[in-house]
Amino acid sequence: MTDIFRTEITYLKGVGPRRAEVLKKELGVETFDDFLNYYPFRYIDKSKFYKVKDVTNDSAYFQLRGKVTNLVSVGDKRTRYITAIFSDDTGTIDLVWFRGLSWIKKRFTPDNVYTVFGKPSVYKNTFNFVHPEIEDYIEGEDELVGQGLEGIYSSSEKLKNSGLGSKGISKLIRNLLNQTGESIRETMPDYLTKHYKLLDRKQALINIHFPENTRIIDSAIKRLKFEELLFIQLQILQNKQNLREQITGVRFGKVGDYLNDFYRDHLPFTLTNAQKKVVREIRADMGSGKQMNRLLQGDVGSGKTVVALMSILIALDNGYQTCIMAPTEILANQHYHSISQLLKEMNITLDLLTGSTKKAHRRKISEELENGSLQLLIGTHALIEESVSFKNLGFVIIDEQHRFGVAQRARLWQKGRQVPHVLVMTATPIPRTLAMTVYGNLDVSVIDELPPGRKPIKTAHFFDSKRLKVTGFMRDQIKRGRQIYVVYPLINESEKLDLKNLMDGFEHIQRDFPLPEYQVSVLHGRMKTEDKDAEMKRFVDGKTDIMVSTTVIEVGVDIPNASVMVIENAERFGLSQLHQLRGRVGRGADQSYCVLMSGVKLSAEGRKRLEIMVRSNDGFEIAEADLKLRGPGDIEGTQQSGLLDFKIANLAKDGELIASTRQLAEHILEKDPNLEKPENTPLKQQVQLLQSENRQWGRIS
Repeated sequence: MTDIFRTEITYLKGVGPRRAEVLKKELGVETFDDFLNYYPFRYIDKSKFYKVKDVTNDSAYFQLRGKVTNLVSVGDKRTRYITAIFSDDTGTIDLVWFRGLSWIKKRFTPDNVYTVFGKPSVYKNTFNFVHPEIEDYIEGEDELVGQGLEGIYSSSEKLKNSGLGSKGISKLIRNLLNQTGESIRETMPDYLTKHYKLLDRKQALINIHFPENTRIIDSAIKRLKFEELLFIQLQILQNKQNLREQITGVRFGKVGDYLNDFYRDHLPFTLTNAQKKVVREIRADMGSGKQMNRLLQGDVGSGKTVVALMSILIALDNGYQTCIMAPTEILANQHYHSISQLLKEMNITLDLLTGSTKKAHRRKISEELENGSLQLLIGTHALIEESVSFKNLGFVIIDEQHRFGVAQRARLWQKGRQVPHVLVMTATPIPRTLAMTVYGNLDVSVIDELPPGRKPIKTAHFFDSKRLKVTGFMRDQIKRGRQIYVVYPLINESEKLDLKNLMDGFEHIQRDFPLPEYQVSVLHGRMKTEDKDAEMKRFVDGKTDIMVSTTVIEVGVDIPNASVMVIENAERFGLSQLHQLRGRVGRGADQSYCVLMSGVKLSAEGRKRLEIMVRSNDGFEIAEADLKLRGPGDIEGTQQSGLLDFKIANLAKDGELIASTRQLAEHILEKDPNLEKPENTPLKQQVQLLQSENRQWGRIS
C-alpha cells in the first residue's frame, strides 16, 4: 500500500478539518485507509421503479417516480411537521417530514417529476413514507438505475448533523475511490487468490462499496474477510514465534521432593485424566528453556487450583518463588485458604497480600520476599505495587486474567530478575474462535472433565407465578441442612428497569424465612470490605442459611454445603454469567440445583438463553451459544481489551473461516517462518504495515 493511504482524512475532497474531527471521534476514521475499510452493513436495491399501487408492507423499500403536491404545515411551533401528496398515474400516497422543514418547504415545484425512495409505514390503515429520500428525476434515469444497489453505512446523530448520514459517507467514499483507485495494490500472492478463487483487492474494495450486482457483493465480502483473518493469524503466530525465539525462559529442569511428596502423600483425591494431561503440558513448557505462556481453561469445579498448585511445586523444586494474582479479595482469600489447606502438612511458606493487609504485615512480606524465605505469595492488584519485590520470581499465575489490563499483567512479571513462566487461568470457557484470535499467542490447555463423584447440577426455569413452589423447595433444602444463594441483578430499585432488586428481595426473603428459624446474609459490591468479609464468613461457617447477593459471588466462593442457586430476573443475565453463577453450587457431594426465575414476558433471545441453561451443563457449549446470541463485544472481558476491532469479519459467524485461515497461516509460516520467499512478499509487506500501525493481535501476556 502506497503512502497515499496514510493521508489524513481531512485532505479528502469534501471533508476538511471539521468533518475530519467528527469522523475521527464517531468512527475512528483518521486516514484514507481507515475510510476505505469502513464498509456498508447492508444494501438496498434501487434497480427498479414501482408504482403507487404496488406499495405493500411485503418489501422493505420502494422507489417511485411522480409529482409532489399539497405541501401542508401541521401543528404548532413545538409539534410542527409537514405532509405532502405524492402521485403517479396509479394513485397517491402521503409523504411526512418531522425535521428539515424549512428546506422541505422550498424543495418542490408542482410540475417537476421526482424520484422518491423510502420504507412504507402505516397510519390509520393507510401507507405513507416518513422522511423519504427525494431527488429530481432525470430523463433516462430508468436505464441508469439498473445498477442501483446502494450500500447503507452506520452513522450517528453527530455525523448526520455534519452531512454525513449514509448518503454523505457514500459520496465521500466515491470521491476517495476516484482519487486513490489506481493506487490500490494487491496484498495477497497469486497462488492464494487463484487457489481460493478470490477477487483481486481493487475489485473487492470497489464492489463492497458500489456493487455491480448481488453476486459480486458475496465475492467481495469473502475476499475481504479472508484477507483480514489471514493477516490477523499471521501476526499472532509470528508474535508467538518471535517471543519464543527472543525470550529465554527459566529452565525448570527437575521435579523434586515438593511435587513428589505432595502427589504421593498429600493429594486429597485422584487427578482426572484431563488434569494429568494439563500438568504434563505445563511441565514440558517449564523444562523447555523457553518462557511458558499458557492459558488454562477449566469449567467451574474442574480442578484448576490443584493443577496450578502442582505447577507451583515444580517452580519451588527448582528454587524459584511464585505468586498468584486474583482480581478480587474474595477470590484471593479463597485461593489462600484452599492452598493453605492443601499444603498444611508441608514445609512451604506462603502468605496473602491484598488491599486490606496491614502495614506491619506488608513490611514483613516485603522482607521475606526480598530475602527469599517467602516461597509463594497470593494476592490482588496489591502484588504489582512498587514496594513488592521478589528475590527470584520464576512463575506467575493470573486468575480470571481477563479482569486485568495488559499493563497490569506485564508489571507483575517484571518483578523478577528473569522473565517468569506465565500461566493464566479462567473459569469462563472461551469459544474456540475467540481463543484463536484474542488469545492467539497463548498455548491453550483445557480441563474438560469434572472430578469423579461430582453430580451434574439440576437446572429449572420457573415464572414468578410459581414462586410459592420455589419457596417451599428452598425451605425443604434448608431443613436438610443445605445453604442457598439468591442472586439479584441490581442493588437498589431502578425506575428504568423493572427488575427484582436486592434490597427489596432481602426484605421479601426475611418475610418468607423469618427469624429465628432462618438466618440470612446480604452481600453486594457497595459494602465495605470488612463488612463483606464478615457476611461471607457467617455464610462459610454455616451460621446463615441464605446468602442474598448481587453477582459479586460470581467467582471465588467455594462452599460445598451451598447446594441451591436461585437467580432472579435470570433473563437479564448473559449465558456465560448464568453459567458462572450456577457454578457456585455443586461443589460438594450432595445433589445441587439452580433455579432460574423470570417474568412471563420474555424476549425470544431471553427464552432461548434460559432453555440452553436448563438443557446444558457444558460450559463450552454455553460459551459458543453466548457468542452467537450476544456477539463478541458482550463476552465478559473482551470488549475492554480493545482487541475486537474487526473491519468485516464476524467472530460469531465466521468460525470456519477463522479456523481455515489459522491453518493456512500455520502452513505458510511452517514453510517460510519470516515470509522471505519471493511469492510471499505481499504478505510480508502487509504484516509489516499492520504492525507499524500497532494493529497487534494476541498480545495478551
